[in-house]
Amino acid sequence: VQLVESGGGSVQPGGTLRLSCVASGDTASYNVWGWFRQAPGKEREGVASLDTGGTPKYADAVKGRFTISEDTAKNTVYLQMSSLKPEDTAMYYCAARRFRAGTYPLDANQYNYWGQGTQVTVS
Repeated sequence: VQLVESGGGSVQPGGTLRLSCVASGDTASYNVWGWFRQAPGKEREGVASLDTGGTPKYADAVKGRFTISEDTAKNTVYLQMSSLKPEDTAMYYCAARRFRAGTYPLDANQYNYWGQGTQVTVS
């Protein structure tokens, strides 16, 4: 499975961006999407996930501002980001995995497939 992110960039505080992640390859290998981010000097953190039933999960820091969605026909997941803050500045990564009961949706260690990342800068 290959994941390719796009849509990052520079934006002023309060602005919006929409990230996209397109999957190719064995798309039957995953049914859970995740978005993660990593700022310089910080650990990678979960931002949002979407499971096979379409149930989203958000980190507290982005609730009410970010929305994860997917277009199954296009094998694409999106992260709509609004009311962006300087602390949202990070490299954003798309990830995918198979659903496993009892796992935390925003645990990066549970994900098998990763994109190369797209930079988001808010200043």
